[in-house]
Amino acid sequence: MAEKKLVEQITSMDVDFAQWYTDVVRKAELIDYTSVKGCMVIKPAGYAIWELIQKQLDAMFKETGVENVYLPMFIPESLLQKEKDHVEGFAPEVAWVTHGGLQPLAERLCVRPTSETLFCDFYKNDIQSYRDLPRVYNQWCSVVRWEKETRPFLRSREFLWQEGHTAHATAEEAEERTIQMLNIYAKFCEEVLAMPVIKGRKTDKEKFAGAEATYTIEALMHDGKALQSGTSHNFGDGFAKAFGIQFTDKDNKLKYVHQTSWGMTTRLIGAIIMVHGDNSGLVLPPKVAPVQVTIIPIQQKKEGVLEKAYELKDRLSNFRVKVDDSDKSPGWKFSEAEMRGIPVRVEIGPKDIEAGKCVLVRRDTREKIEVSLDELETKVEELLNTIQKEMLERAREHRDSHTYVATNMQELEEILNTKPGFVKAMWCGDQACEDLIKEKFSATSRCMPFEQETLSDVCVCCGKPAKKMVYWGRAY
Repeated sequence: MAEKKLVEQITSMDVDFAQWYTDVVRKAELIDYTSVKGCMVIKPAGYAIWELIQKQLDAMFKETGVENVYLPMFIPESLLQKEKDHVEGFAPEVAWVTHGGLQPLAERLCVRPTSETLFCDFYKNDIQSYRDLPRVYNQWCSVVRWEKETRPFLRSREFLWQEGHTAHATAEEAEERTIQMLNIYAKFCEEVLAMPVIKGRKTDKEKFAGAEATYTIEALMHDGKALQSGTSHNFGDGFAKAFGIQFTDKDNKLKYVHQTSWGMTTRLIGAIIMVHGDNSGLVLPPKVAPVQVTIIPIQQKKEGVLEKAYELKDRLSNFRVKVDDSDKSPGWKFSEAEMRGIPVRVEIGPKDIEAGKCVLVRRDTREKIEVSLDELETKVEELLNTIQKEMLERAREHRDSHTYVATNMQELEEILNTKPGFVKAMWCGDQACEDLIKEKFSATSRCMPFEQETLSDVCVCCGKPAKKMVYWGRAY
């Protein structure tokens, strides 16, 4: 009975996907709400996922020469004003500090929504010569954006992220780094989060305020909505000119640096939930699962059962493993392990011990496998690798079967209104067409993929000659 009731507490994703999502983040104890509107407590189960993301992404960064730094969270208003497009892009979302203690401040400070301006201010003194370049810095921190509508992980007023800010001697080097970081993000999503992505460039309308070019990775959630999962921006020398970041080059001439910026946030946790989760709760890819294996003793009060469970735990010490020795029923423990998305469950009881075996259960497919205790370590490792690989394959299959082609407005309308997913369609490059599609169908251009296809010769919207193939969709 308890088993049934526990799963009933999660709304079915087909009935109400938004409610399903909220139920999962609450029941799996990833977050809690706070008395600060639009801000959340990330609980241990949620924060442990972020730590695993951080650890693995940071290692990938460092392999390419990235160094971590930390800059202040406050930005003087005058500094923010230096790059016009940038400040206009962020103005509506900025939180301001007006008092220090009881005294009004001579100049307002904004709580960092992003740190371009601070990095620029720092780089103008830090970089003097070509010998100082490149500067490839990143910081792990939190940022504040005063969002009107908030949802756990996907959009909150304060969130955690990393932001890379680099400075280079040439435009070519900056572009190379911009693309390199996007490729790292794509590799990370696919290999670690088991989440396939589309890599491409944002249209000018959708690019970052102040950037010359913005590149993005776009993922498709289970409900057919897109999620921008990481971005990399090439700033050219625009910020350098606004802030006076110059260096003496080898030819003894003063030149402006070329900059990049790139970031990923805690919304990745929301992506993991919405790409892989099901009606029983989370389904976590083994590489970011805080607990990879849970051992559930059956009839644990019988002599030797609990001891055996702990013996197996010691043998599996290469993995993140826990024994559930609570006094709840096995059925309740199974449901709990499923809700928390633990990739592999090990069931062991008196009969199993006698027969020298145990049962392994996969969270993703619920397949049960009998395994000899002698082979436990090898089988668990094989199973975790298989789960990681097959979760990516299933997510890719889901994305590909929910990607459609439209060659005119009628087709575009029909697909967007009846089939959730990505729509590939040609575009003339004119923002008026992009605006019209957004206005009529609430769909945005997600990206112009690097892998271009010619689906037709004309724009899906106006019928003029097409310049680019674009992924369109409704998004979070």
